[in-house]
Parts: sequence; C-alpha cells; structure tokens
Amino acid sequence: MADIGIVRPTTSNGKTEVHLCTPAEKVPGGNMRDSFLVNGVAFKKTFSYAGFEQQPKKFVNPKILLLNIELELKSEKENAEIRLSDPAQYQSIVDAEWNIIYDKLDKCVKSGAKVVLSRLAIGDLATQYFADRDIFCAGRVTEEDLHRVAAATGGMIQTTVNNIIDEVLGSCENFEEKQVGNERFNIFSGCPSGKTATIVLRGGADQFIEEAERSLHDAIMIVRRALKNSTVVPGGGAIDMEISRFLRHHARTIQGKSQLFINSYAKALEIIPRQLCDNAGFDATDVLNKLRQKHALPSGEGAPYGVDINTGGIADSFANFVWEPAVVKINAINAATEAACLILSVDETVKNPKSESAQGEAAAGAMGRGRGRGRGMRRR
Repeated sequence: MADIGIVRPTTSNGKTEVHLCTPAEKVPGGNMRDSFLVNGVAFKKTFSYAGFEQQPKKFVNPKILLLNIELELKSEKENAEIRLSDPAQYQSIVDAEWNIIYDKLDKCVKSGAKVVLSRLAIGDLATQYFADRDIFCAGRVTEEDLHRVAAATGGMIQTTVNNIIDEVLGSCENFEEKQVGNERFNIFSGCPSGKTATIVLRGGADQFIEEAERSLHDAIMIVRRALKNSTVVPGGGAIDMEISRFLRHHARTIQGKSQLFINSYAKALEIIPRQLCDNAGFDATDVLNKLRQKHALPSGEGAPYGVDINTGGIADSFANFVWEPAVVKINAINAATEAACLILSVDETVKNPKSESAQGEAAAGAMGRGRGRGRGMRRR
C-alpha cells in the first residue's frame, strides 16, 4: 500500500475544504488503462477458512459490523483447575465452550449485519455459521483498513458483541468481492461519509506501477495545492521564460558586476523549459528560440506561452489548462536561490591531513606494484 490520496473539495461557509483520502493498491498485471477508482474503500482479501466459498460475494445497502474480537472456538485463556466428581460433568464443560462461541455468533446475526469484519481471527466454525445465514465475514483485517472502513461507512469498531445497536453499524450502497488480476478485493462503494476513496493501479511490471504512482501522487498534490491557494501561473516553462525575460531587461539598467549575476540567474531559469523539451524528445534550442521571440513581444501577449509537448512547439499554457499553483513556483525559486547562495558562501574546505597522506601512500603503493620486478643486472 502506498501513500497517495484523492482530493475531494467540499464547500462550507464559502470556503473550500480539501480532504485527502486513501492510499492506493498496486496490482501487477494488465495495463494502465485497467486501473480504476473506488468511491469508497477497497482492500485485499484476507485469509479465509473453509466455508467462505459459500458466502455471498455481493450486497446492496448492507449493514456492516466492525469487530475487534476473536470469533473462534478456543479454550478459555484463564488457568483454572476444575475437580469433577462425576465424569458426566466433563461434557457440560465442553458444551459451555461451544455455547460461548455460538452465543457470540448468534448476537452478530441478530444485529442485522450482512458484512462482518474483524481485526482478529474468524475461525472455520464462524465462517460456516455465517455462510449458512447469507452473511459475508472476513477476519484478520489490518487495523488501518478497519479504521478506513469505519470512517467511510460511519460504523464503530466494537470490542464486544453485547448490546449491538444500529448506531454502531456502518452502511454503504454496494459491497462486492471482486477479482482484480491475481488478487481478490473487498470493495465498499457509495459510502455515506464520502471522504475516502481508493485507486487500484494496474501495470505490466512493478517498476512501471511505482513510476505511475509517483506521477499520480505529484499530480494530485499539485491539484490539492491549487485548490487551497487559488492563485495560479501558466505552466510548461511559461512563467520561467517570462521571469527570465524580465531579469534580462532589468540587468541592462544596472551597472557593475551585478549585471552578470542577474543575467546568469535569468539563464538558469531557462533550464526548466529546456528540460521539458529534452524529456519530450524535442529540439530544445529551436523551442527556446521560439519562446524567447514570443515573450519579447512588446504587447505582452506572449507571456503565457510555454512548451507544448504534444506538438513539439509552443502554445498558450493558460488556454491549454497547463497551470501551476503560484505558491509552488515561489517556493521552488526560493529554495533554489537559497541552495545556490549556500554553495557560493563556502569559501574554504576543511580537510584531514592524515586522510590525505593515507590516500597518497595507498596510491603510491598501487603504482609501485604495477611496475613489475623487471630483469636484474649481470654481476661481473
């Protein structure tokens, strides 16, 4: 599972609130177009005991019971010594253990839940018991997934099956266990809270899926930032070329060496559109010349023009909806400037003389060994 989210904007009192939802599930196989978005929660199917094949795999508007207890036939954990005077009394003790588990299962069924999830084990007895009553169950659900289901469905995780009321049960529009590649997923869609979602990424190789996840994460974070800060600038290197043009024009009004610094800064800003061209496989020199000419127009109409990676030319980035949040661009320029100033402020490097001498001796020894023994001189 990866750290990624879906941006869900909601409007409240005239303000836009951004909710970050859900990690992404990665399933090797298929192609990228097989990826899909679940408007709710999806997680991989957990370990199941015999009898799960008979359980229904699809529900409409089910009630969901979330537990943090074991539903498995086990002896009581407390160490106790029982002395029996009649061997027939032993059967009553065995029956009591069965009655405890059956009482728990019966209370789960009477709650009206059609989907039972537990963080702890749900044994083969409970699995078959629920299957006979058309109830889906899954045990050993991870704590993270269980909390995500609780947040999405509005349910509450219970540590006991006593006095289960409708208020603690979750709900969703559809539940389905679905095959995705070589994995099976439990999918809860149409959740009432609407504040969580899941992306299932597909791809032919793990490396391809990892790269797609990073690209998707960057895109979502940019959208999130744009929603929280409404000021945007044209992307595709347009804002960088416009700042570069302004700095070159401003440098002509300054005397002294400062003019060289400003021109170098302006030249450095052109790296962004140049790198975009290189990544897209286009001639960076040709595209940059077109951008310089367009941004130099006195009317200023060329300010929003940036690199068009679809045609290999230039285009109006604003018109093509290639935008960047202004705060992201400002932070990037500030960080790059501070890094350059920090490097330039280093005027001396401290070296360890012992380390230098050790390296020199090692290099000399290596050269000596490479000369060979040679042939000795003849004695007279």
